[in-house]
Amino acid sequence: MEWIPIVFVVFKVLVLGTGMFFAVKWHYDQGRKGKRQPQEKGALLRASGKVMGLFLLALLVLGLLTVFIVRVVGLNLSN
Repeated sequence: MEWIPIVFVVFKVLVLGTGMFFAVKWHYDQGRKGKRQPQEKGALLRASGKVMGLFLLALLVLGLLTVFIVRVVGLNLSN
């Protein structure tokens, strides 16, 4: 068995595990800080709406770009 996949998988698990630990810690700390300073719900809803709108716009652009590239290349995806 080759050693490269083993090293890369172990490295990936360590990096992702460390990242998840710090993400959970950061969210926990933000939650504790948020209890001391209540945020306005309207501002939070507006920010969430903007993020959702940007995500949907990016998804639409990606879909249209994919269809354009498929047609330019000449792939036949119909069965």
